[in-house]
Amino acid sequence: MFGFCRDKTRPIGLDIGFNAIRMIQVAQNEEGLYIRAADQMRFDPDLGGEASGRRAFAVSAIREMLARSDFHRREVVTCLPNDSLKIKSLRLDTVEPEQIEKFMREEVVHHFGLHYETDEIRYLIAGNAHHGDEIKNEVIFFGADHQTIRQHILMAEEAGLTPVSLDAVPCALFRSFETSHRRQEDQHLVSVFVDVGSLYTTVIIGRGQEVTFIKQIPLAGRQLDKDVSERLGIGLSEAGVLRSKLRHAEQNDVDPTTRQAVIDAMSHTIEELAKEVSLCFRYYAVTFRGERPEEMVFSGREAYEVTLLNALRRHLGVEIRIAQPLRGFDLSRVNLGDGEQEEQSEWAVAIGLSMKGYEPAPVGR
Repeated sequence: MFGFCRDKTRPIGLDIGFNAIRMIQVAQNEEGLYIRAADQMRFDPDLGGEASGRRAFAVSAIREMLARSDFHRREVVTCLPNDSLKIKSLRLDTVEPEQIEKFMREEVVHHFGLHYETDEIRYLIAGNAHHGDEIKNEVIFFGADHQTIRQHILMAEEAGLTPVSLDAVPCALFRSFETSHRRQEDQHLVSVFVDVGSLYTTVIIGRGQEVTFIKQIPLAGRQLDKDVSERLGIGLSEAGVLRSKLRHAEQNDVDPTTRQAVIDAMSHTIEELAKEVSLCFRYYAVTFRGERPEEMVFSGREAYEVTLLNALRRHLGVEIRIAQPLRGFDLSRVNLGDGEQEEQSEWAVAIGLSMKGYEPAPVGR
């Protein structure tokens, strides 16, 4: 449909986050998958959440990246920001598509203030859920208003791109992770993926290649920056720079008093976030009564926050590792040396978008 068979180049994956815009394009040759082009630009910290300024910056940044990097064609798969997408898990008595659609029209749309005929309503079937002694159908609802979608598409078109698909952040994240769980023996493996961005922490639990749970938690990097800013009496952008510096510095390179002050400032939010993630584990265990997850995979800008990872280890008692969404791709054609760490976990959403619709041949082991 998009000429994939002709030149084996996939659409551009466009991830417009709160702090940065990332674009990446996957292609395939006889030797396998490779990254044809990748680029990113940071938002001006002074823009904050101001919508018109951010839109103008995004259009200009995308045009600049298209001009300076080797992106092939202009088809793009992008996603709405987390704060523009409504997600909720529901338990229904029916598995019939017609009845689920009726429920969406009568209940969910009214609850979220969306219009069934004009706004976008989607859902995923998560599977059988235990509700006391009853078995119900767990459904994950997605919704977004028409105007938000329209403005997002118009922005991409103004930047010179041709949108071919609009995705959800959790689905793109799961897609970027699931390639490592395609073996036959992993079909029932329960995996937990956590993306800690600027405004939201997204928790995704999957069994094999199916999503069974999604939760958006409004605690993430921006709140940690605010905590440090208020405790130390510095600006938000300065707090973010300080936190990044502490993550990369050796223990003896930073004044111990400053380091401890930053840790103390973040402690309350980090404990709250760890508790919220722990509640996701508990909900999954009670609802699906399946195997307990053995590990948690972290991605996003805040995936390298050691204090947060240590808190989660205390609360959950599972192995935690940093995602490597670009593992297995030939990176020889691009330079990604400006990522926070060598894992490049902040590229998880973008790579998941570019891979939308890709179906590799099934493998045994």
